[in-house]
Amino acid sequence: MADVLDRPVNGHPVVKVNLLKPAAPPAPAEEPAPAAEESDPAGPVEAVDRDDNPLADWLTVPDVPMLPAWARSTASVRANAVAFGRLVGWHAAYHSIRAPKYAVKAAWLVARGFYRACKGLWPVLWASDHTATVRALAAQLKAKPEDPELAVRHQMAHRARTTARRWRWGAAGTAVAAATLGIVLAPPVLAAGATAAVAVPLGYLGRGEDARLLDQAAPPLRVDMSAQQLNDALRAAGLLKSGRSGDDEKDSPRVACVMGPVRDGRGWSVIFDLPRGGGKTASDVLAKREVIAQELGVDEIQVIMSRVRAAQGGNAGRVSMWVADDDPYLGTPNPSPLASAERFSVWEPIPFGQDARGTRISVPVMWQSMFFGGLPRRGKTFTQRLMTAAGLLDPYVRHYVADGKGGADWMPMRAVAHRLVMGAEDDAIQALKAMLDELLTEMERRFAILRELPTSVCPEGKLTPQIVVKYNLPVIFVTIDELQEYFTAMEKDDREEVINNLCRIARRGPAAGFVSNFASQRPDAESVPPKLREIITIRYCTQVVDRTSSDMVLGKGKAAQGADASVLSEDHKGTGVLVTGPASFVTVRADFLDGPGFAALCQKGRTLRQAAGQLTGDAAGDVTAAAEAQGVKVPPILSDVLEVMRHTPRMFTTDLLNGLVNIDDDTYGDFDAARLADELEAAGVKRTSKQVKISGENKAGYQRRDIEAAVPAEILLG
Repeated sequence: MADVLDRPVNGHPVVKVNLLKPAAPPAPAEEPAPAAEESDPAGPVEAVDRDDNPLADWLTVPDVPMLPAWARSTASVRANAVAFGRLVGWHAAYHSIRAPKYAVKAAWLVARGFYRACKGLWPVLWASDHTATVRALAAQLKAKPEDPELAVRHQMAHRARTTARRWRWGAAGTAVAAATLGIVLAPPVLAAGATAAVAVPLGYLGRGEDARLLDQAAPPLRVDMSAQQLNDALRAAGLLKSGRSGDDEKDSPRVACVMGPVRDGRGWSVIFDLPRGGGKTASDVLAKREVIAQELGVDEIQVIMSRVRAAQGGNAGRVSMWVADDDPYLGTPNPSPLASAERFSVWEPIPFGQDARGTRISVPVMWQSMFFGGLPRRGKTFTQRLMTAAGLLDPYVRHYVADGKGGADWMPMRAVAHRLVMGAEDDAIQALKAMLDELLTEMERRFAILRELPTSVCPEGKLTPQIVVKYNLPVIFVTIDELQEYFTAMEKDDREEVINNLCRIARRGPAAGFVSNFASQRPDAESVPPKLREIITIRYCTQVVDRTSSDMVLGKGKAAQGADASVLSEDHKGTGVLVTGPASFVTVRADFLDGPGFAALCQKGRTLRQAAGQLTGDAAGDVTAAAEAQGVKVPPILSDVLEVMRHTPRMFTTDLLNGLVNIDDDTYGDFDAARLADELEAAGVKRTSKQVKISGENKAGYQRRDIEAAVPAEILLG
């Protein structure tokens, strides 16, 4: 009788074999059962487990899997088969490259074997055995020259030696000649076989300790993990106690490997339980990632660890560990699937990147807010733009964008954005404040509409895809890059006002269809206040300088849990740690979408919105974006100057030059006032005045209307 337990272990049902003897008759009433059995909390003991059962030792079936760890699942068998094939291919390539070297070594071994064969056969060919007899008889004959019998024996021995030399040399010569002639005259296949038949024995004869034919190939595995190596690493990290006698092999506590170690893709996978009684938990293991990596002989970026929760059959002491053969985040970037998509719905998870094992990572953004942080030039803005790129392909997404740096990264959004704020100058700060006020007004308007809708239309009091289309309430993406530029440029009162407005949008906006997408290079208390960061639900951090900076982006205590972006190096561009919940994080190599690809998506998004009647705000009146959409060529100097003057009707020449340098330092780094005037004049700009008055100060500058007048008339008419 076999009972399958309700609770599987490691994905496999546990079968408990019950080999029972026939039940014994009940005991008489006057003979009560032993007290131990009456008080046994575990219930009756099966017959097979009784101490008095002589067959218990060999009838007991252990609760262990019958198959080895690598053969318990199709995925594991496939992974190990692929690893074996990759290893065989590597060895084949390794030795193929060295084939010329092996040919020279083989020829040397054959030559040395031929020499040794000749040296060994020489006594036979020269009839050394007969020579000894001849020399002995010659010595005797010299002592007794008058002995005729001795002379005859000497003569016969001499003749026998001569005869032996002749037929032995003749046989050897005939064999060599026949082999040579056979090799020369035989077909190529037979000739190769005959050559091998001669060369292999000679090469074997020429072998020696210094004459190995093949080089010793080291397979491309940095870690050859075993249970012993894992225990040693955990013990060195202070997670396992040493034995009382100091002998780690005998009486020291050890982990129980629930699975593996087995090959898993381009690495080793193992799931283990910490021993009880040591006072250590899975969280303690995650906190010792760097030490464990050092003991395993790898970089900590190669060690991927996580807790196995109860939903997956785990417990507080169960850890899943995957150790990569090499750095899994290097190599050619993965192109974003959004680059070739025609449409996308932001109600679906957005394709974001891949983890260390190559698993696709997608991020749901509805009802969420996002924060991106990290050092400059580590792919932070490129990654942040992936979220915006998905919104570009959904015509029912309205974009509000602000870039505190004012560079070229977000300039293509002028074709789509309902509001676009570039830079952190005084006029841009005022435009940002106006944008936030507009967003708050829209948020309150939406809540008023949602409150009036019947539950049959709005059952949860939140936006739905049907409400978006029916009531023209598109999802709103609020994207702000380089937050620290705005906060450091603002006065205290303005700063507090903007922070409070951003917190309101991030906290209440999701229910009204607002998706906040913020980014900062320096997420400290001054540049991005904690009260704003702490209400963000999704966080992503590229390389930072230390664990403290990592916690500032990802959340307090996340580095101790294993979510530490400071372990990333300068080579990990576009790679960061993604936190999606209090206990959920993964290191992700984000998909790659370059500047031209993002600009193409912006134009595609403009076309989609025009067709759906959703092109609104700044994008609808942007002459540069309209020119690009119509295929009309606008001189770059006009486009860039209009971008710098987006928020102001007039600007001083010095401020305009600074804005142009911020957009494109390579192009405008050498510009001065005279060259700027010449370039604009060549582009068709006719200045109505060379002086402008701003805040009571009169200086050399430009009017935006003069720049717009140089734009082709057909664009303005369109």
